[in-house]
Amino acid sequence: MIKPELPKFPKLKLDVGQRIPASWDFDIGVGLILLVPEAERNALAKSPWADFLKLRLADFPATSNPIVISGPKGTRTVVAFVQDDISGFKALSQARKLIAPLLAERTRKINVISLLHKAQAACIMAEALVSAAFSALFQLPKISGETPDKPPLAAMNFFGEFDAADFRYAKATAEGNNLARWLTHLPGNYLTPGVYRDFAEALAAVEGWEVEFYDLDRLEQLEAGAFLSVVEASPIRDAGILRLSYRPKGSAEQPLALVGKGICFDTGGSNLKVSGSMLGMHGDMQGSAVALGTVLALTRLKFSHPVDCWLALAENHIGPKAVKCNDVITALNGTTIELINTDAEGRMVLADTLALACREKPRAILDYATLTGAVISALGQRMAGAITNRRQWVEPIIQAGEHCGERIWPFPYEDDYDEDLKSDVADTLQCRTAGAGDHIYAARFLGKFVDKDVDWVHVDMASSGTHKGGLAHIPTDLQGFGVRFGVEWLSRIAQESR
Repeated sequence: MIKPELPKFPKLKLDVGQRIPASWDFDIGVGLILLVPEAERNALAKSPWADFLKLRLADFPATSNPIVISGPKGTRTVVAFVQDDISGFKALSQARKLIAPLLAERTRKINVISLLHKAQAACIMAEALVSAAFSALFQLPKISGETPDKPPLAAMNFFGEFDAADFRYAKATAEGNNLARWLTHLPGNYLTPGVYRDFAEALAAVEGWEVEFYDLDRLEQLEAGAFLSVVEASPIRDAGILRLSYRPKGSAEQPLALVGKGICFDTGGSNLKVSGSMLGMHGDMQGSAVALGTVLALTRLKFSHPVDCWLALAENHIGPKAVKCNDVITALNGTTIELINTDAEGRMVLADTLALACREKPRAILDYATLTGAVISALGQRMAGAITNRRQWVEPIIQAGEHCGERIWPFPYEDDYDEDLKSDVADTLQCRTAGAGDHIYAARFLGKFVDKDVDWVHVDMASSGTHKGGLAHIPTDLQGFGVRFGVEWLSRIAQESR
């Protein structure tokens, strides 16, 4: 059996110094990023290199940002004009553009010098630059005999008011994001449910997480018909629900819960995907990878609250035993479901996983899934959609996404949508036979498996899983979107009084 090794995360030496160098005559192989206030570009006149910069920048339009020039000894220099209120997505996006030309020059060390007037803006940019560097340095898996060309960057030095920069957060969330990207990038034959389980359990042993696996025999005893309906045609009985438990010392409170859709390959089942729509379906497990990456980041940050991470690991195959349209199955919580489209398998594995997670009485649940094409139609591919059973959380979800740089936009969760999910033979339809708004109907369906006293946020990340040319601080098409949001959201929920 193929067993992926644990990924190797990049290492960077990070140093902060208050004094701005009197000269930028650095050694060969050292790059420079110069942070300048956008509202006061003449701040460059106060730098030790004012005359040189004036001559070099005169060749560029006044609106250019960033500007890449060669300094003394050929030092590759990136001049960035930064807004005073820079934050979130814009900071991360700008950081990616600043890091890229220096890595292309195979820079060994980057010096970041701030001429900014606001220390907060300087620290936000410093954290963003470190996040972008860790993302750019990370090597996605490639099955090849070729030796990968690794960038030589090994250190970043920060000169200016950077004392409050939280590099620990930047590194932890970057490692969680890189893990999610790494898993999602693996081909389907290299990350089957069984291999995925072995990998996650090996990681759990390293990180000190408790492990519990609900295999198919156990799920059959629990009568988890929704999950089981998806794997009827699977040739290997390696599917199941994996629970990873992070338990900080001294905490006796109820856990927060992460839930992730882990469909390692999706054929569509009896509703077989056609044309090119099956291409890339090894990435239908990205929700579970993001959930796993989030709990890794929280572990790295020594999060002071317990967290359970539930991964629904399965494949949706076609075969003689595959379920059919109009079949009726019974979920773990006793709800009967009339199947409408076997290609809507994600909501089926999530249904029983959510119901199982609710048995542990979590303080709150956050689930991730590449669930619907409808959310892509609604939002494009620059942010994810969310739906919550707590109306008062709509604005906080937006604010959390804006703050961490992974933007999330909530949709309505109104009970009259249930009228369109009525079945003549079961408690509910799995989905509608036709019509718009499937991301909302999917959430209404999933909500039937979340206890009403459990606070819940569902993130439909199909719109943000990939973006051509990268997005925010991530330089690759594959995003691993959601780790930063998960850390931000669970941190905020944990602080709320019960």
